[in-house]
Amino acid sequence: MAFASLTLGTPLIAATAEPKPNLQELAKQVEKLHNEIGTLSEQYNGERVKLKQAQRAAESAKKTLAVSESELESRRSKASLLAQSNYMTGGLGSELAFTQSGDPDTFLDQATTNYALQQQQSEEVAQVSRAIEAAERAQAGAKARTTEVKDLLADITGKRTKIERLVKRVESNLFSEVRQRAASTQGSRVKISVPVVGSGKAAEAARWALSQQLKPYVWGAEGPNSFDCSGLVMWAYQKVGISLPHYTGDQWTAGTHISRDELRPGDLVFFYNDLHHVGIYIGAGMMVHAPQTGDVIHISTIDNRPFAGGVRIAD
Repeated sequence: MAFASLTLGTPLIAATAEPKPNLQELAKQVEKLHNEIGTLSEQYNGERVKLKQAQRAAESAKKTLAVSESELESRRSKASLLAQSNYMTGGLGSELAFTQSGDPDTFLDQATTNYALQQQQSEEVAQVSRAIEAAERAQAGAKARTTEVKDLLADITGKRTKIERLVKRVESNLFSEVRQRAASTQGSRVKISVPVVGSGKAAEAARWALSQQLKPYVWGAEGPNSFDCSGLVMWAYQKVGISLPHYTGDQWTAGTHISRDELRPGDLVFFYNDLHHVGIYIGAGMMVHAPQTGDVIHISTIDNRPFAGGVRIAD
């Protein structure tokens, strides 16, 4: 009974390991992760706008505070001078000054004017003091908002970094088979089926380029039976309604320059200092390209040539 109680609830059949996801499932995972990165990127952009607004508000409050403090000093100085003047003209006291005045009406007019000026000065000083308090509150609020937004930006950046690492790991699994097949068939090219991640024009252009695998490289050719490197790029993007020139130098300036870490399927990848070779990125450090005379369009790693940069033509 004791043995039975210890083993109660223990499964009698050993748990089997979950099957590894297939290429299509991995592609869906990568697409989901890229969508999350896109969402975080826009959140980041939105928070950057808020940060700039908060920083401008803080700077404006700082300037307002400086002006108000300067004005307060001026008002206090005027009030002090008025008080000193009243003291000097009042002599031994307002009652004695009144009795000794040759013209009581004039004295009363002056006294009333001085009193009004004192009241005005006091109210102006009070107004400036209230303005300073408001500016100090605005500055403190803006500083607090700036700190809050900076914390949000740091949080978003941290999340994006984690997802990007996960993307690399999943993409590595997705393309491990592709890399192995590409490396093992360098002597005899074969067509390799690759699930391209993405639903935009760039990913679609990459799929069109992949459909041309094993067609020969011919200098100056732009399809449909043969291509050179920039001709393949031009042809693939024509298929999705985007016109590009048949020249790597112009294709280099046709979109947005991106770093190697930012590459997504469909981006153009350029090589060598003179940019004389271009391919279409398909993910995980791999590209499809028309390499050179005597070879055919095929998939290969981007590490085999000196990488010059990436260009994003479309989303």
